Amino acid sequence: MVNGKTLLSILTKFVKGSEVGGNARIQVQMPNGDLHDITEVKLMENMLIGSYETHRIVLVTEKEKHKMSKVIRSSNIV
Repeated sequence: MVNGKTLLSILTKFVKGSEVGGNARIQVQMPNGDLHDITEVKLMENMLIGSYETHRIVLVTEKEKHKMSKVIRSSNIV
């Protein structure tokens, strides 16, 4: 599981000082391998009482509209 602070740190590392990172398309890979484009980011409050997870960040996606070419290199930070 990735929390908001970790996501910010990861995105900062990809984007900081990198023109290609700052302009990179952001997608979510589904368990079946399909790629989805992020269309919206929401901050939602949970109704759970006494939980330490009071809020969540939700990425709303849709199937990619324009297929991208084959990946030739991948970088993982987490």
